[in-house]
Amino acid sequence: MIVQADELLALSTVVICPTSRSAFPASFHPEITLSGHATQVLCEMIAAVDARALGARVGHLTLDEQRSLEEALQLVLDLP
Repeated sequence: MIVQADELLALSTVVICPTSRSAFPASFHPEITLSGHATQVLCEMIAAVDARALGARVGHLTLDEQRSLEEALQLVLDLP
């Protein structure tokens, strides 16, 4: 899941959080729906990767999913 600002998408790297369908539930693993499946976002594993390594876009987050992701990233990164 790409978690960086759209204004930075022209860079050769993107900031991502991996996803998993088998990760344990946690406050820093917000649940989203991808391709009809419940999926955990692994916010503690935030990383920069080469943009060429990414596959096709699989969807968009709902507003509630965006809020949950933001809260998890705030927790992991100790942001106010």
